[in-house]
Amino acid sequence: MDAKKAEVRARLAQEAAAKKGKKGFMTPERKKKLRLLLRKKAAEELKKEQERKSAERRRIIEERCGKPKNLEDANEDAVLVLCQEYHKRIGGLEEQKYDLELNVKRKDFEVRFSKKKKKKKNY
Repeated sequence: MDAKKAEVRARLAQEAAAKKGKKGFMTPERKKKLRLLLRKKAAEELKKEQERKSAERRRIIEERCGKPKNLEDANEDAVLVLCQEYHKRIGGLEEQKYDLELNVKRKDFEVRFSKKKKKKKNY
């Protein structure tokens, strides 16, 4: 009986040792390391995305507004020329705004007119 018990214990110990030696691919340590690497990668991607958006925002602002002018050491004539440029630019922008508003009004009128026409056609 003792020999059988010893044999069973030996077999169980051998199976346990085999299980310990044969760990799965994703051990807790590997999972932890993988999560850490994924977090680092995500943080880097987020930072790159923020930098790209910031650069895009700066580019659009420079495109729309122009580069800032240095007026500290400018004389009266330079300031006058700059004001004339800005006045001309503002006039052009106001023209564009007026044209766009007129187009929107015309399109709204066409939509309303076509809706009324469709309504009359259905009755």
